[in-house]
Amino acid sequence: MTASTFDQDGMLRTVQWRNGDRTPGPFSAAEMDARQAKLRDHMATGGIDACLLTSYHNICYFSGFMYCRFGRNYGFVVDDSTATTITAAIDGGQPWRRTHGDNVVYTDWRSDNFFHALQGLTSGVKRLGVEMDEVSVQLRQQLEAALPGVELVDVGADTMWIRTVKSAEEITLIKTATAIADLGAETVRDSIGVGVAEHEVALASTQTMVRAIAEQFEFAELMDTWTWFQSGINTDGAHNPVTNKRIEQGDILSLNCFPMIFGYYVAIERTLFCDHVSDAALQLWERNVEVHEAGLELIKPGARCGDIAKELNEIYRGYGLLQYRSFGYGHSFGVLSHYYGREAGVELREDIETELKPGMVVSIEPMIMIPDGQPGAGGYREHDVLVVTEDGAENITGFPYGPEHNVIPG
Repeated sequence: MTASTFDQDGMLRTVQWRNGDRTPGPFSAAEMDARQAKLRDHMATGGIDACLLTSYHNICYFSGFMYCRFGRNYGFVVDDSTATTITAAIDGGQPWRRTHGDNVVYTDWRSDNFFHALQGLTSGVKRLGVEMDEVSVQLRQQLEAALPGVELVDVGADTMWIRTVKSAEEITLIKTATAIADLGAETVRDSIGVGVAEHEVALASTQTMVRAIAEQFEFAELMDTWTWFQSGINTDGAHNPVTNKRIEQGDILSLNCFPMIFGYYVAIERTLFCDHVSDAALQLWERNVEVHEAGLELIKPGARCGDIAKELNEIYRGYGLLQYRSFGYGHSFGVLSHYYGREAGVELREDIETELKPGMVVSIEPMIMIPDGQPGAGGYREHDVLVVTEDGAENITGFPYGPEHNVIPG
């Protein structure tokens, strides 16, 4: 499409703002070309003329740009020879600086300017790939109105499978991020004390991780790194928010550190206790650690996700704890976050039949939640990240787990 387009009143509709120089990302041009080539191979096989990607995770994975939606539409259009992000004018030239490909900017002055930009990039397209799991009813209606006669073809699952096996460059980034998560965990441990508020522990950890990311990369967009630190009853949910509750002697604690680097999320999660641990809690903790260690041994190429879950269930069942398990035993890692993305085909759940392959990155994170009022009440969870190799798995999490290490003096 042309560099700029205008409406009948002379108001700007689309423009190209190549403002400044490209900013360095974590991946080589060859890596990004390879990702887009895999998408084009899928398009060619499926008779798809172009794809419009709209999710945070796919736009980031295939273009390198992570958007801030704020009620606006974003897209990445890939055809057999071009790749172009469509972004809102409020972002200026930053999307172009981050995109591996071209960029078109649309203005807010008309509600259909995103679709005007899309029309300019899809002329002649008969079959358009879209992510049906991300396209709302409203967006689908708008696409059909803007692109009459164009068939919308689902590519949501297929793009997920492309993302599930990581490249060598991705694994390097994930290992770096996991080491930074360990630093965040060390800060959590060092910040724990009777009377200290949860949010103060979390703030200290997050600052440590953000500073480490800033130091280790030539250029980094420092966004979305966070820590959940929970105490007492707040440990009963894996995703419970940080509060201003103060730590008490004997509290069960939950450490959850999440550095985000260029859209890539990793995690470390640990059970801890402040000052001392009761006999009932110690027994529960040790049994959950047993499940965790069994899970670490089960991660290898060829293992089925569902079979891993079923085998770990038997350990909990033997201790009468299966009813206290609260979610799956682990999941894939890559371009994902707490508000976007999930490679659902690689989750360690009974209903997932996927075989693990070399290059997949998964967690082991068993959790049980003992209800308030029972001996040892609270949520127990350990979490390590593993890279599946040709003959086994590499555990890339370094911070220790278990009672020997994580009863923290008050």
